[in-house]
Amino acid sequence: MAIRVQLDKLLAERRMSLTELSDRVGVTVANLSILKTGKARAMRFSTLDALCRELNCTPGDLLGHVPGPQAGGDDAEDA
Repeated sequence: MAIRVQLDKLLAERRMSLTELSDRVGVTVANLSILKTGKARAMRFSTLDALCRELNCTPGDLLGHVPGPQAGGDDAEDA
């Protein structure tokens, strides 16, 4: 299973730059870039809230689920 951040799509639809979004939400361009490229391993709810507020979207608009094998690591479920 993989969670995908669809920041590119939302920024394009709103004709907003990553720099403008960074200024609005108070998150560095570098950290937003990590989200945008799919390299993020976690996101704070406060960041998700700020992104949704400024992009006028819901968490479901920003995040997508791609089914598949679960990656190993911290988020493995206990049996």
